[in-house]
Amino acid sequence: MIFRILLFYSDFSCHIAIFGHVGEAIGARSSEKDEVGLGHSHHHDHAHGYGGHARNHSHAPADFGRAFAIGAVLNSAFVIVEAVYGFLSGSMALIADAGHNLSDVLALLLAWGASVAAKRPASTGFTYGYKSSTILAAFANALLLAVTVGAILFETLHRMVEPAPVQGMTMVLVAGIGILINTATALLFMRGRKHDLNIRGAFLHMAADALVSLGVVLAGLAIIYTGAMWIDPVTSLIIVAAIAWGTWGLARDSIKLGLNAVPDGIDAAAVQAHLSRLAGVEAVQHLHIWPMSTTETALTAHLVMPGGHPGDAFLQELAHGLDRAFGIGHTTVQITTTQMQGCCLQGMK
Repeated sequence: MIFRILLFYSDFSCHIAIFGHVGEAIGARSSEKDEVGLGHSHHHDHAHGYGGHARNHSHAPADFGRAFAIGAVLNSAFVIVEAVYGFLSGSMALIADAGHNLSDVLALLLAWGASVAAKRPASTGFTYGYKSSTILAAFANALLLAVTVGAILFETLHRMVEPAPVQGMTMVLVAGIGILINTATALLFMRGRKHDLNIRGAFLHMAADALVSLGVVLAGLAIIYTGAMWIDPVTSLIIVAAIAWGTWGLARDSIKLGLNAVPDGIDAAAVQAHLSRLAGVEAVQHLHIWPMSTTETALTAHLVMPGGHPGDAFLQELAHGLDRAFGIGHTTVQITTTQMQGCCLQGMK
């Protein structure tokens, strides 16, 4: 979400997706090239109008495959170690953290798979390609976390009713390893966290996990010095609360993206005002902005230009302007000299 982490996921919410939010574009901009001919020009964004067409696909996913692979392997190994020692030491906090880390592994795999699918080319059956798979991955991750929360909460409540002895030193040592692994994994995604909900979710999810492991270390030390066994289940409850909060953020954001809501950070009114200020534009109608993935945004609009079609250069500059100002990389614009009838989507102007 998960992390918007967890932000993972809001920024303590798990976004993988997330995405998410979830597609890993990090400003990897493909080389721009112009091909002008018979009313077509390709320049990274596409704007259509009376035979004019300009393209701009500038937000292509960056490749984080190696980071995903390393993160998944490290965390998978740690989940096994943490779960085994959690059972051996009787620590519900360690078991809870192991469950959380297991969800991290699955979340990383989901995000990785979605990012790979998002790069597949479009086809006649999937004209947008598989970019939306990053959104589906974010939502799937939210469901996964919800199941994890339920299982851990059940066992934690049972442990509060029937306390059991806990080996504090084991908690400290194992969770200490977790801090190192989660911090190292988070660093793998640091450079992409500002540009992609999926990557940002992975980064914050791992960063939050490092903090959770720190909490387990502190709980273990408290048990060693006080002997209070209730500290373990209480710590587990705090971990569950953190996961639940992140899960809600991730589910909320992924559902918004799935419903084609205007992506966070884009003001539809500002976009309309931007288009209205363009030379020769009398009115902007039927403006629609939606996410194609957790990193790419599309726009369609109808521009009323009484003076007629302004030419391909106008379309190219319009596309670049929307990309620079709002991060909208896929633009389709229809240009007419008179206003058209109302949009079939109710409530839109």
